Amino acid sequence: MKITMMIFTIVLYMAYIIYLGIKCSGANKNSDDFYLGGRKLGPWVTAMSAEASDMSSWLLMGLPGVALMTAVAENTTGFAEALWTALGLGIGTYLNFLLVARPIRIYSEKTRSTTIPSFLSDRFGDKKGFLTAIAAIVIVVFFVPYTASGFSAIGKLVNSTFGIDYHAAMIVGSIVLVAYTVIGGFLAASVTDLVQSIIMTVALFVIIGFGVEYAGGLGSIRDTILAHDGISSVGQYFNPFGTDGQSYGFLPIVSTLAWGLGYFGMPHILLRFMAIEDEKKLKMSRRIATVWVFISMAVAILIGVIGYNFAVSEGLVGKEGFDPERIVIYIADAIGSLDTFGAVIGGLILAGILASIMSTADSQLLAASSSVSENIIKRFIKKDIKEKSQMWLARLTVAVIAVAAIFLAWDQNSSVFRIVEFAWAGFGAAFGPTVLFALFWRRTNKWGALAGILTGSATVFVWKFLVRPLGGAWDIYELLPAFILGAIAIVAVSLLTPAPEKDVTSTYDKVKSLCRKK
Repeated sequence: MKITMMIFTIVLYMAYIIYLGIKCSGANKNSDDFYLGGRKLGPWVTAMSAEASDMSSWLLMGLPGVALMTAVAENTTGFAEALWTALGLGIGTYLNFLLVARPIRIYSEKTRSTTIPSFLSDRFGDKKGFLTAIAAIVIVVFFVPYTASGFSAIGKLVNSTFGIDYHAAMIVGSIVLVAYTVIGGFLAASVTDLVQSIIMTVALFVIIGFGVEYAGGLGSIRDTILAHDGISSVGQYFNPFGTDGQSYGFLPIVSTLAWGLGYFGMPHILLRFMAIEDEKKLKMSRRIATVWVFISMAVAILIGVIGYNFAVSEGLVGKEGFDPERIVIYIADAIGSLDTFGAVIGGLILAGILASIMSTADSQLLAASSSVSENIIKRFIKKDIKEKSQMWLARLTVAVIAVAAIFLAWDQNSSVFRIVEFAWAGFGAAFGPTVLFALFWRRTNKWGALAGILTGSATVFVWKFLVRPLGGAWDIYELLPAFILGAIAIVAVSLLTPAPEKDVTSTYDKVKSLCRKK
């Protein structure tokens, strides 16, 4: 009965998400509406859909897992890594809204750009489409496995909780996600992301409340922390520079803060800025997003604290098969086994995890499919495609990319969060410097932009697989060196090649003038 109630809660949530997709479908009159929602997003939807699509399962599984993994380590650094990671992401969120949101909204409307590849091509006057093609390929390369990680997370969640076959669970979850995305497009993804962000928030606070009660109160949690070797006080455990047992130095701090650089190059987040109805309301969106991000990540880290106590009291630490990243699932299962009401609450928590996964995967699907249908097929293969056929092509591309992602996610032993970390670095390094220079340096030309994309994305691969394994001073998150080298490549190549054409700089000057107006 209790398992049935948990499943019923999740099914009810999925049914409502599909309903929202159907409701939003009427707004899609053409492919521009399908991929950018007709630029009609309000400030709340812009803020919360951007953050929901950003955080993914990292918020409910990854960040608590990071906090818990450092907690169970013999020479623990306490919660230093989780704290610096959260700080980097929070600062990145604020700066992205502050520096990038309004300029890219105005620029994309001025040039009628509906995707990131088309924006870059239009910004630099790339009439032959080199930038469009390269940017689209890079998006597909990183987004398909990124989406696959989301599908895999759905399968693992349902499999570990209810014992349902991993592949069956993954396919059903993927079908639901693809259904509302194909039906409603960008608007459906954005509206459902708002709903999913609310569910994620409720799940976070429910876990805190029930987790503290289940642990036996704050005193019990404090005692568990103090029982750890090398910890003399609770305050020391939250010291951002580590504990007496293990310090957290300058290099790790810089490396974890670098997560924030990724925001400048995330296509699925940048599209939210391009889609807001009124760029003057982005200030409100910035406040909403920043407050939500800092509060939600603080709560997620506290879940790691509660999870540490839970794992110790339940004898999970050191047990074969124990996965710190699934601590929320363990807590939800424990709550669900209490009584019927607990089963509903447990189902709500699991729905929150599903929401965090799906809110990112739907945006990834749309960004990847727009790169294929709009920036490759329509631009280079079928230029005279009719509007109705273009809509069907958009929907078909979403389905095809989803199938490819399912194929990549078929191995249930694949690492979900390693893929997320790598893809985040890929987008941040490939597009982050390029977008910033496109918006703030007049002299940037198409060759510099192309060099930045290629250098940034290539460095991510080289650093990840060849340099970082050397350890020591080389053990830096690949986003940081790739971002720096990408920026250097943009400046160097732009200065060594001819200046941008007059019509390109003229458009840039007009946009800058509009940006100065309040």
